[in-house]
Amino acid sequence: MTPPVFAHGSLRLYLLALLEERPRHGYELIQALSERFGGTYSPSAGTIYPRLAKLEEEGLVTKTSDGRKSIYEITDAGRAELDARRHELDDIENDVTDSVRRLAQDVRQNVDDAMRSLRAELASAAREAKRSATSVRSETINLHADSNRAVHEADVVLNEFRQQLRTELRRQASRGRVAPATVDLLRARLAEVRAEVLGTFAER
Repeated sequence: MTPPVFAHGSLRLYLLALLEERPRHGYELIQALSERFGGTYSPSAGTIYPRLAKLEEEGLVTKTSDGRKSIYEITDAGRAELDARRHELDDIENDVTDSVRRLAQDVRQNVDDAMRSLRAELASAAREAKRSATSVRSETINLHADSNRAVHEADVVLNEFRQQLRTELRRQASRGRVAPATVDLLRARLAEVRAEVLGTFAER
């Protein structure tokens, strides 16, 4: 659990010190505190306004309206209390410096944790991508191997067809039975088969 930024009663005195510099409305006080802490701490309105109301009730600050905003200004009584406790401001400033250092360290730790988590996620994603790529390469290699086997088998089929048909044509030619129409039929059927085979490539 992160310790409180201001010790008990310190924020009240710090608000008086800010108002001593110049009158401010509530949002300007929140902004000034955020700037003092380098953006590592920004008090909520629920933290600031109740304390301002208490200071006003004690007569240490006054509140005037400026349109929709309320401007807070330190009173003589507020300056008197601030002067009486001026020595405490140095301790408060030191506490603020320590708090800023602590908050900055927490921010760095959170950033470091987030970066480690991000690196782990990126490494996991890289491993998954590598496994997927390996799987795709394996599938591609298998497809190429299947295609090469199919081409080899097609060569065997074509050679068997050519050899068997040539043998039969020569046998029938020796009997005078091979007419020009046979060649036309062969040419037409082979063209049909060729078109069908090429059609299977387009489907893949």
